[in-house]
Amino acid sequence: MTVLLSLLCALAFHSLLPGNCSVSAPERTAAVVIPARLGSRRFPRKILARETGKYLIQHVWERVVDCPGISNVVIATDSEEILEACAGFGAQARMTSVEHRSGTDRVAEVAENLSEELIVNVQGDEPYISHTDIGTLLGLFEASAAEPGAAGATVMATLAAERTDPEGFNDPNIVKAVVSVDGRALYFSRSAVPQACAEESGDEVEWLQHIGVYAYTREFLLRFAALEPTALERRERLEQLRALDHGYTIRIGKARGQHLGIDTEEEYTRFVEEEKGRREDVSVSRGP
Repeated sequence: MTVLLSLLCALAFHSLLPGNCSVSAPERTAAVVIPARLGSRRFPRKILARETGKYLIQHVWERVVDCPGISNVVIATDSEEILEACAGFGAQARMTSVEHRSGTDRVAEVAENLSEELIVNVQGDEPYISHTDIGTLLGLFEASAAEPGAAGATVMATLAAERTDPEGFNDPNIVKAVVSVDGRALYFSRSAVPQACAEESGDEVEWLQHIGVYAYTREFLLRFAALEPTALERRERLEQLRALDHGYTIRIGKARGQHLGIDTEEEYTRFVEEEKGRREDVSVSRGP
């Protein structure tokens, strides 16, 4: 019975998320849209924080602007101040409505006037986003299209990272993902799901942290933004549940490397220190 229970735990948390295997470069055109607004409940004006010498939004833009497979990068904002800052470091930015209820709605407004087939939504406070992660997201669309008998065409994709710490697992500010054996999202929650197996110790529990970076087909994104929020979405405060509620497939790929969204001043201070350390390392490696 103990062996069987352990096996069930392993299956529940399988490590076969897309992203563990290589995927071919996507053939469809893709754009990144970065939603950015000044209002933030826990860290107001964080987008324009500049203690590193660069705006936070600039760090994000620089991470994606030369990403393979991306033909266009646009910052979507409702602030003239952000628009001016973006012009200062050479980014393409567009004004959007102040009435939008989410960043996804802001991305959708910009996507209406884009020609790319795939749209990647990278949050303006995600300075650790990598080319590898964006490539994984785009590859999920090609991989699902090539799978005979797939459960449904992929119209939306996102990422998850493997973790084992019980503190994060029980933190309602960190979203958990539950994933099928073929990499489809089954559910997202702020609660500790799926429930830890009896065989897992109190010091370690295997779970998946959802990383809030998305890719969509342009057609689906416009359709999704027009849907009304669902009961589950409002209860969990997670808009991706709207897609699952309406029967759409969300593919989940495995995130690589470090992921830290800047939500608080403390997190930004840590990012500033890491950037300082990185620059010092680069300076030492180059020598006098």
